[in-house]
Amino acid sequence: MTLTHVLHAVESLRGVTVRTPMLTSTALDQQVGRRVWVKAENQQLTGSFKVRGAYNALTALGAKDRRRGVIGASSGNHAAALAMAAHLYEVPATVVVPEDVPAVKRQAIEALGARIVTYNRYTGRREALVHELARRHGLAIVPSANDERVIAGAGTVAWEMLQEVPNLVAILVPVGGGGLAAGTALAATGHDPQFQVFGVEPTVADDTHRSLRIGRRIRIPPPVTIADGLGHAEPARIPFEVNQRLLTDIITVPEDAISEAMAYLWHHLRLVAEPSGAVALAGLLQATDRLPDGPIGVVVSGGNVGWTTYRTLLDIAMNRMETPPHAAPVLR
Repeated sequence: MTLTHVLHAVESLRGVTVRTPMLTSTALDQQVGRRVWVKAENQQLTGSFKVRGAYNALTALGAKDRRRGVIGASSGNHAAALAMAAHLYEVPATVVVPEDVPAVKRQAIEALGARIVTYNRYTGRREALVHELARRHGLAIVPSANDERVIAGAGTVAWEMLQEVPNLVAILVPVGGGGLAAGTALAATGHDPQFQVFGVEPTVADDTHRSLRIGRRIRIPPPVTIADGLGHAEPARIPFEVNQRLLTDIITVPEDAISEAMAYLWHHLRLVAEPSGAVALAGLLQATDRLPDGPIGVVVSGGNVGWTTYRTLLDIAMNRMETPPHAAPVLR
């Protein structure tokens, strides 16, 4: 895969997805000692970056394959994105999600008319279920990460960031299956081969971190993390091949740092981020000394979190940290 794949996705998504804002905070800049630009993908359609890849994949399928219907599996955000893309194309969608998928994500999927099939995230065989349903009903599979079209769509996030702030020297992104990291690396290193892209994972869900250190994909026990969208046990194959080649490094962050990043985003930028969406900022705050000098980009990848969960995590975080001074966000 190359930057060309991302540029094709840019055209595919033109006029469909939202060009989400880039925000800054003086307090954040002062804390990390450099300019920071936050890409607010929590304000994207369906509340996450995932619709970029899902829609790009459906566009590439062609009308005949789309009409048969599509199927995909995810922890929730890709499922909602696939449901949205199918809704826009007026084709049927089936999504496979964990039994314990957050209610806010399930409700979004149901509102878009997709058929929901559930599985146990700790004991179920998700991919086998998807392939069996696809075979039985003649559906086209749209993976959440392991697909070149999905990766290219995710890469349009970084392409937009670099169009607006071309002097960025690094971007931090959350890592689950690895599609967003791979797309970001393709877009950014195509812009500048020396550009640095850092993936950020929960410490308890560090399958990509371990795999990159060993040099091959490994499987870890199903992780339990507040960042439900990043609870992968093994990196997806196609993103991993890109990330092995182009990703600068992986930063891992503890659970406390994730909830504190959620609180930080609210106080300084008035952004509601789900735990998975706040992980990249947690990486910035935890590992500033590992980053190059110069302006840094951070992707807030999603904001689909229920009010009770959000309030609880912020209350816990606020009990651990001092309330930072308010700094009004600046929209570019």
